[in-house]
Amino acid sequence: MPKYLIMWELDADKVPIDPKERAQGWLLMTDMIKQDLIEGKDSDWGCFVGQTRGYAITEQSEIDVMKDLQRFFPLVRFEAHQVVSIDDIATLAKSMME
Repeated sequence: MPKYLIMWELDADKVPIDPKERAQGWLLMTDMIKQDLIEGKDSDWGCFVGQTRGYAITEQSEIDVMKDLQRFFPLVRFEAHQVVSIDDIATLAKSMME
């Protein structure tokens, strides 16, 4: 199963100015994120201190990643990077010497 590093950032143009409305939005999103962590969809999630952006780590199919990210559109922008393990890199390096 592929592994992805997902970088996310709230779209400031779509975030409510009113603190109570903004808090309601955060709570809705955090509930969904917590459920993803419980279900094992994501293995890690974090928000950078003092910022409205962060990261998530997931091991799902490409289609499942895209479907999950669409739940947060248009409030959140994403950048997804497929990553490989150190063992994969070692295998690559060995194959280059053949």
